[in-house]
Amino acid sequence: MSGSKLYVQYGSGPFSAPDGWRNYDASPTLRIQRIPLIGKLLTPAMHVSFHPGVLLGDILKGLPGIQDNSCDGIYCSHVLEHLAYNDCVLAIRNSFRMLKPGGYFRCVLPDLAGAAKRYLEQLSNNDPKANTAFMEETLLGKEERIRGLKQLIQLALGNREHLYMWDHLSLRHQLAIAGFKNIRNCSFNDSPDPMFKLVEEEIRFNNAVALEATK
Repeated sequence: MSGSKLYVQYGSGPFSAPDGWRNYDASPTLRIQRIPLIGKLLTPAMHVSFHPGVLLGDILKGLPGIQDNSCDGIYCSHVLEHLAYNDCVLAIRNSFRMLKPGGYFRCVLPDLAGAAKRYLEQLSNNDPKANTAFMEETLLGKEERIRGLKQLIQLALGNREHLYMWDHLSLRHQLAIAGFKNIRNCSFNDSPDPMFKLVEEEIRFNNAVALEATK
């Protein structure tokens, strides 16, 4: 947090825990690692260890310690595409609810429209792997079915697949329905609030839907 101001990032992942921000993630891996005693024993066997500054919290259930109208800024990067449609709508509504009037919400996620354009360009060039490239980029398909206990455990602990994809137009529409205003396409580090410079990564804005809005 910055002074008396409150900045929240949700879906932070294992490594993003910038100072001045309260960082949350709902990963099952984090849940296990935060279990007293047992978590420390199991962490070495996992693929990743979460930064100690990442707190356990699910935007769909409400983030612990975060009250309505309390956040000066809220950020999520490559999170919303991992939610089913109704859950994504709920996450947006909860973000609006937690934000202070005048506060900034910024979100970044893969751009379905851009991926579709690249797919159609490859098709027009008679590229026989156009569909494969599209499915791999969007993470909407599986190369093979998950089988076996080990694979099922890995699936339960991870959240790599995309459950619903968005473009600028459709996501702007959902933000407006939730009550957000001043909705605009944004770019890396162009927020009027300099605190977002601490949490944003330029690479995540590549081929992305990036939106900023206020309450």
